[in-house]
Amino acid sequence: MQLNYFNRPYFENGAIKKISDILKNQEIKNPLICTDPGLSSIGMTDQIRNLISDEFSSTFYEETPANPTEKAVMDALELYKANCCDGVIGFGGGSSIDLAKAVALMANHDGNLLNYSVNEGGYEKITETMPMIAIPTTSGTGSEVSVGSLITMNDGRKLIFASPHLIPNAAICDPELTIGLPPVLTAGSGMDALTHCIEAILSPINDPPAEAVGIDGIEKIIKEESLIKACKDGQDKEARWNMMMASTEGAMAFSKGLGAVHSMSHALGANQELRLHHGTLNAVILPSVLRFNKDHVGNKYSRIARAMGKNESTDLANEIEKLNGDIGVPSNLGEMGVTEDMIPKLVAHAITDPSNLTTPRLPSQEEWEKLFLECI
Repeated sequence: MQLNYFNRPYFENGAIKKISDILKNQEIKNPLICTDPGLSSIGMTDQIRNLISDEFSSTFYEETPANPTEKAVMDALELYKANCCDGVIGFGGGSSIDLAKAVALMANHDGNLLNYSVNEGGYEKITETMPMIAIPTTSGTGSEVSVGSLITMNDGRKLIFASPHLIPNAAICDPELTIGLPPVLTAGSGMDALTHCIEAILSPINDPPAEAVGIDGIEKIIKEESLIKACKDGQDKEARWNMMMASTEGAMAFSKGLGAVHSMSHALGANQELRLHHGTLNAVILPSVLRFNKDHVGNKYSRIARAMGKNESTDLANEIEKLNGDIGVPSNLGEMGVTEDMIPKLVAHAITDPSNLTTPRLPSQEEWEKLFLECI
């Protein structure tokens, strides 16, 4: 199957076998492959290493942290330059792909990484990057087709980098790479995909095609019970296929924006001591924001309920809480180590997050505080 949206995702079981051909198509001879210690420890980096033809000279950066940092970007960039690389591959979850995007950016852009963040007007500063290929091994972020990258900076802020030039030149979406992903990661990444679909639909930006894609993603995740099935049986190929497609659809949908859930999860994800999983944060926060937005989104809740296969009057927040319980997601942020004394710093971060530009209801400072407190 060949999808055409922003880039060229090669979406099918076994698509990873096309890696050498895709490198040729992108005219990459010396790729830097950004991945993480977890994939290296279970031999998945060896798999891609063996699939890449000997005509290519590959360099591996295998230290991507759970939430990619500015330091990790610069370490990988140093490796890129030292080995005369001419392109980047992000192989792993959203963290590895986001890191790879930042490396591809800084490989041919001058100055500090911070200058290219959305907060610093970076959208207009980013031009064509070095060629980059995304190979997701989880079904959640959809970073393989999105314009964005999330990086935790040296000053502690988790910032968004966004530009059409950050969309990977190609994406290899092979659902079989997610088979065997542990239930806890399947659940967290799957809820990330669901949150993308829901927040994109709730964005006030008028983009019916993007909303339709988001609706289909919700149907796959909830109505068809693909997330529950994938969590219960990691070998379920149909469920894995549906979840990877829903993940890709979620990122396609949020071309129209996200909202307060992501503003809050970005703030929490910046904490380098807790090292919280982004998708799991979204899952825990989503019910509270759904209740907060309820009277500010027209008939969109009834449309989402239909996509879930539920009655139009269904309480969406309650449904998400039930789903979280079924797949083993923590019931609150307190269980994840978040405490009330963190709220002032979290609010200060959330208030400045660019996701607020497309939230259907912008919280006041007091409302941000109440939302965080409710989630704890």
